[in-house]
Amino acid sequence: MATGTVGEVVKLCGKLGIIGFGGPASHIAMLEDEAVTRRKWLSREHFLDLVGATNLIPGPNSTEMMIHIGYQRAGWPGLLAAGISFVLPAVLLSTLIAWIYVEFGALPAVQPFLMGVKPAVLAVILGALWRLGQTASKPKEATQTRIALGIIGIAVTVAVYLGAPVIWSLIAGGLLGMLALRAMSGWSGAAALLALPTLPDNRSTLPWADLSPASALKWAALLAVAAAPALTLGALGLFFLKVGTVLYGSGYVLVAFLEGDLVYEYGWLTQQQLLDAIAIGQFTPGPVLSTAAFIGYVLYGVPGAFVSAAAIFAPSFVFVAILNPIVPRLRRSPWMAAFLDAVNVSAVGLMAAVLVRLTGDIVTTWPAVVIALLAAAAVLRWRVTSAWVVIGGALLGWPLSLLT
Repeated sequence: MATGTVGEVVKLCGKLGIIGFGGPASHIAMLEDEAVTRRKWLSREHFLDLVGATNLIPGPNSTEMMIHIGYQRAGWPGLLAAGISFVLPAVLLSTLIAWIYVEFGALPAVQPFLMGVKPAVLAVILGALWRLGQTASKPKEATQTRIALGIIGIAVTVAVYLGAPVIWSLIAGGLLGMLALRAMSGWSGAAALLALPTLPDNRSTLPWADLSPASALKWAALLAVAAAPALTLGALGLFFLKVGTVLYGSGYVLVAFLEGDLVYEYGWLTQQQLLDAIAIGQFTPGPVLSTAAFIGYVLYGVPGAFVSAAAIFAPSFVFVAILNPIVPRLRRSPWMAAFLDAVNVSAVGLMAAVLVRLTGDIVTTWPAVVIALLAAAAVLRWRVTSAWVVIGGALLGWPLSLLT
């Protein structure tokens, strides 16, 4: 039941859209710090359930988590407000940079700023990983349950770090963990499996429970761009609608989508333009899918920027509207509760793999080491809010970049 206001949802998600550097793991870490630890809008257990479930559907995970929180806090208006306020800063900034790029043929120099932000973001992820890991490991459960969950989390961490597909790692961790947890609790055979939750008979109380809208959206988008179209505003929107509907995984998967279609099949972009667009997504705050706004502007001006951005993010609102009311019902089934527990610890394992990989890529100079250690102390020892940690890292990055 919604207990808050749209205004407080906009204030939180808008702030995270402005300072949200570092990718999905960082965004989710900041959201957990703000919505769970500081504001106590929902329990950490329910937050983890939403993280685990969101990892199993297409679309940008951190944007979908913002939408989840908006719906939890302020109902349907909050659902829309959360997603829009989180995405809009990145879309506006990407469009502005695209204008500079088109007018002057170069990207702004922001590397000194990012030099401080990136190590600080590692500390934010570490703090969330510590808190979510404690919850996901079920410290109040039996020892064998905690051991099983720990093994699942470690296995997913290793698998993802070594390059296994994220979605299949999460599904495998969830299914194997479900079987292991139910076996240890002494399942009652087929009867327990049949005890899956059912949707209410009165569908009018759950308007998005029918999965057909998402299926129809997916197939319509796929069919609409089956042939290589001429570059029009409608074709541009339909292409990004397809991407938002079927995209799983990281920014690297997005690169593959864009390169395969926009560069090679459609011929709308050059390889260099695509690389510049991906660079924009990396050094702007908010979701990396705001790259769509940059590409849309390059191809079709301001209308192209906003149509592309709206199309790529629109499916996320539909998916969350379908998923959010179902998650609590899944928790009531012994089998699905076990599946969620296993998926949750797998999602923590995914965050751990991302943290290890990012640390290896980012902490390569002594200023990065200094900023990372100071930020970690601020997060773990003094519990400084994630916003100030990121801002502090940025301020340290400028002077320290002059010493390297």
